[in-house]
Amino acid sequence: MKFIAIIPARYASTRFPAKPLAMLGGRPVIQRVYEQVSKALDNVVVATDNEQILQTVLSFGGKAVMTREDHKSGTDRCFEAYERVGEGCDVVINVQGDEPFIQPEQIRTLMACFDDPQTQIATLVKPFTEADGLEALQNPNSPKVVVSDDGRALYFSRSVIPFLRGVGPEQWLSKHTFYKHIGLYAYRADALREITRLPQSTLEKAESLEQLRWLDNGYVIRVGQTQVETIGIDTPADLARAEKFLKMRQ
Repeated sequence: MKFIAIIPARYASTRFPAKPLAMLGGRPVIQRVYEQVSKALDNVVVATDNEQILQTVLSFGGKAVMTREDHKSGTDRCFEAYERVGEGCDVVINVQGDEPFIQPEQIRTLMACFDDPQTQIATLVKPFTEADGLEALQNPNSPKVVVSDDGRALYFSRSVIPFLRGVGPEQWLSKHTFYKHIGLYAYRADALREITRLPQSTLEKAESLEQLRWLDNGYVIRVGQTQVETIGIDTPADLARAEKFLKMRQ
């Protein structure tokens, strides 16, 4: 199978404008994402709507393509880029441009989901640990996933799910395994084409999570599990945490 990784990177993020260009450990966030993905795949492209981001990627030797400004989601931007540069690829890997700590083994885990010919869409989760603490579990910017026994995503939410009846919040992490969603998807090319044509669903609008649109329309999302910690950057405060995390790893 032929894989292509596409990294959507828009400029006008609501919570953190110009986020892909923010400096993390002396390099732009988008460069760190690109370099991590390139450790697992040769075919990597940034899809952006901004000339400055495009030129930044080209300046460090990366590949990039300009896309429209009016896309409602990173998946839509990813599909436009696929139509432009992904001809002949069987599976498209969509890596969010704010995940600078994505590891090559996580991408390989995602790719392995497609060893099953029935897999249309795949994503990753990581179990929360007691060391993460209740604050991390309750953070609405870190979506949670309920996973079935056979490895399918049942629901995604910004709330803590499932609710543990009769158990105090201080005991949640010791009584149940909760799963953090890692911002990484992969789609067979035909599935990607189909889901970008679906109208927004009620659940998607409520949670502002586009993957709920896919579940609403009957798509099975296969889940791979990782133990590797990542820090997605949604806000300037997240960037500060990422700086500390980077220094701890050096």
